Amino acid sequence: MSDAEETLGGARPDPSTDASKDPEQWVTGDEPMTGPQRSYLDTLAREAGEELSADLTKAEASEHIDRLQQQTGRGTDSSGS
Repeated sequence: MSDAEETLGGARPDPSTDASKDPEQWVTGDEPMTGPQRSYLDTLAREAGEELSADLTKAEASEHIDRLQQQTGRGTDSSGS
């Protein structure tokens, strides 16, 4: 038997590193996209004139959201940078 006991949780993650985690590395990334993701992705896709599958995972939806935000200019700061 190992000296290390299995645990859940732990130290609070550093938000500056957690937020930039690749969606493919998310623990829940393969779950269906959330309602808010679906709604926002629908808005972005319409603005971009794209059709996307309605059965995306959380990770796939996040990647499409990031891409479409860049394409449509939504979700970017207003400083012009």
